[in-house]
Amino acid sequence: VQLVESGGGLVQAGGSLRLSCADSGRTFSSAAMGWFRQAPGKEREFVATVSWNGASTYYADSVKGRFTISRDNAKSTVYLQMTSLKPEDTAIYYCAASRYASRTIVPGDYDRWGQGTQVTVSS
Repeated sequence: VQLVESGGGLVQAGGSLRLSCADSGRTFSSAAMGWFRQAPGKEREFVATVSWNGASTYYADSVKGRFTISRDNAKSTVYLQMTSLKPEDTAIYYCAASRYASRTIVPGDYDRWGQGTQVTVSS
């Protein structure tokens, strides 16, 4: 059972990217999903989370108003639309599947993680 991220790359400041995360598991539609990121030399941090049905979302203050998390349960895929990107958004972005249905910012609530996709924002 795998989570596979895609959509990362190099973009100029102010640009946009959309990350995708496809889940091959059978529990996607009942699990909250999240995006986390880890910049060089820093700890992994929470970015965004969405409840099992997409009705509830929550964002880190640093990305609020710029990033949008969404999901398509028919495709078992979660997305992260990133706009107005800044150099400080540069990181490896990971998607994760929670063991719970409700959105959560707690890394320990997630029991499956993707391998990550690199996002680099140049100034």
